[in-house]
Amino acid sequence: MTQLRRPGWRARASFLTLAIASTLMATSSLPATAQSPAAGGNLVVGITSDLAQMSPWKATQFQAVEVLGLIYGTLTELDQDLNVVPGLAEKWESSADGKTLTFTLRDGVTFHSGAALTSADVKASLDGIMDETNAAVARSSLASVVSVDAPDPKTVVLNLSGPDAGILAGLSTVNTAILPASDIVSSPPSSPEAVASGEPTAAPTVNPIDQQLTDHPDGTGPFMFVSRSPNESITLAANPNYLGDPVKLAGVEFRIIPDESSVVAGIQANNVNLAVLNDPLVAQQAESSGTAIVRTPQLAYHVLQLNARVAPLDDLNVRLAISCAIDRQAVLDTAALGEGAVTGPITSPAYKSDPNARPCPTRDLDKAKGYLQAAGHADGLTIKTIVSKDEYATAINEAQAIQAQLADAGITLDIETMDIDTYVKRWLDADFQTAIALNGGRPDPDGMYGRYFTSAGNLNKVAGFSSPELDQLFAQGKATIDPAVRKPIYDQISKYLEDNAIWVWLFTGDTYTATTPNVNGFIPMANNSLQYLRQTSLQ
Repeated sequence: MTQLRRPGWRARASFLTLAIASTLMATSSLPATAQSPAAGGNLVVGITSDLAQMSPWKATQFQAVEVLGLIYGTLTELDQDLNVVPGLAEKWESSADGKTLTFTLRDGVTFHSGAALTSADVKASLDGIMDETNAAVARSSLASVVSVDAPDPKTVVLNLSGPDAGILAGLSTVNTAILPASDIVSSPPSSPEAVASGEPTAAPTVNPIDQQLTDHPDGTGPFMFVSRSPNESITLAANPNYLGDPVKLAGVEFRIIPDESSVVAGIQANNVNLAVLNDPLVAQQAESSGTAIVRTPQLAYHVLQLNARVAPLDDLNVRLAISCAIDRQAVLDTAALGEGAVTGPITSPAYKSDPNARPCPTRDLDKAKGYLQAAGHADGLTIKTIVSKDEYATAINEAQAIQAQLADAGITLDIETMDIDTYVKRWLDADFQTAIALNGGRPDPDGMYGRYFTSAGNLNKVAGFSSPELDQLFAQGKATIDPAVRKPIYDQISKYLEDNAIWVWLFTGDTYTATTPNVNGFIPMANNSLQYLRQTSLQ
């Protein structure tokens, strides 16, 4: 039996300088030609909800990101220690001024459809992500990109407005997946002349990219899409032309089992081979009955998001009252059996926030009531929160713990529980006062928060707050290459977010990878990626 353990993981701050080093060069040891994978059986992975989104550019749900990350490729990748390494690009080089980043693509990469990957596909993909009409969640990660050139089939040039220390890490996420240029089609916008003349314009239609990705996902990743039965399963097959090491599995089936205890029962009955659990109680019970479990600390953070653009949360005193009324350690203990750590805003290892650097480092009901009185709510107030019932196991327990704690300060929290599809839509539309959320952390803090808390960030609507001061700090942070200089900047960002009680950051948790004894070679990651299924085998 494998004991619960914390595998060592570290993120070296030095990789963040790669994007702008004057003679930067990265190379890969992957083989130059594809090899046929060994047919090693079909692995069954238990997941608790169906995919809310099939487009890698729009996926925010954790399980969607995990599955789509196996189908699609990205220019860069993260290794198991969260260092940036080559992906579809075998190397890159930055100009001395940091304003030009040139990628050289690997030879022999093909999409699952058989079409060869060229620079035209990369240009079309990056241009598509930057096109606001496509609503790509990583658009802000490319905010420094002025234009993309494809001077020859193997070369891609990113022309930047200035040095961008976080762009290489940003290009590693599935939200910046490279698609075939042929899939990236959309209706051209009406010309200014047509608008001025009053000519009729076409009625809005479903984004054709989304439709294509739902019907025929076509990536370069280690596994190919085969089929999807809504709320039942998603089936992938090994990519025989994958350019990396041969994929050892014949395929992967993601089986949707809404309850984590039932997932574990499937593992113990050998009907499921692998699952990533969120509930520590389920994990402990599984281990006590003989299931192999590996614990992995996560970059993702649990948070109570406050929408500061709606009353009464537009009042700083109300937000501070909420923040001071919550005992974060007690929420962690109640919802996750203390498995994790209280956190501040930034979880990126080299830039981690001090969780005690906030107006109320520990719960202070007197301060909370004082803030409420200053806001004109001495008799209390009522607010609402949204929570998903099937995305991660601790969500409802977190909501109930917070509800009880806020009641002590005179704040009534009404909980709206909903399925993941409804939750994601409400969340993206910022249709909430507060939201119980599990958000993904990243190894670079700009990629983590630039899309949320800058005025032009494409998730700023969800964040519910922006300011000129934050815009300036984020601009300084991404333009500075030295981690020792960047760290104080992100400390200032963290302090600003806490002092203004923009959100209530709670804790970082662990995930628990459960496997049957015949699963070999899988490496859990701190960003929740399942990318190492590409090297996993079944005995």
